[in-house]
Amino acid sequence: MDKSPDAFRTISEVAEDLDLPQHVLRFWETRFAHIKPLKRGGGRRYYRPDDVDLLKGIRHLLYGEGYTIKGVQRILKEEGVRFVQAIGRGEQAVAAPHPDVAGFVNDTADDDEEYGENHPIGEAGMPKAAYQAPLSGMDFQRLQAALDELLECDRVLMSLRTPAEPNLSE
Repeated sequence: MDKSPDAFRTISEVAEDLDLPQHVLRFWETRFAHIKPLKRGGGRRYYRPDDVDLLKGIRHLLYGEGYTIKGVQRILKEEGVRFVQAIGRGEQAVAAPHPDVAGFVNDTADDDEEYGENHPIGEAGMPKAAYQAPLSGMDFQRLQAALDELLECDRVLMSLRTPAEPNLSE
């Protein structure tokens, strides 16, 4: 039996619909303050239809248009949640920015201070040691999913680390 379009969705239903692992959706909650599923007993997440549209819009911007997380955060701040939800519903098209625009995959401006002229990324936005043809959409999606998984693993590991306890036997 199919749910009504207005019904709430579980994280597993949304993950299947978006073809994403559930941990990516949980990770996105940490990066996009606008993603706020209803949480019930035991921490179960229930996504409203607007939440699902927002997630679809974010997915499209990240995987389809090549924006970075910072770029999508900037779009949410400047254009608003309804704009990204409209993208998720297919009602709003978004033009991919010029590669020099901050928030796009080739954006290196945030790292320039750290690296100076020894920046490992060349003018084309690719590692200087690996100028190649651009990634296909599917390859980009795979790399982005792998990065999301690694970041989630890092977050979990950081949450498990505790400061060294003082030695009480001294």
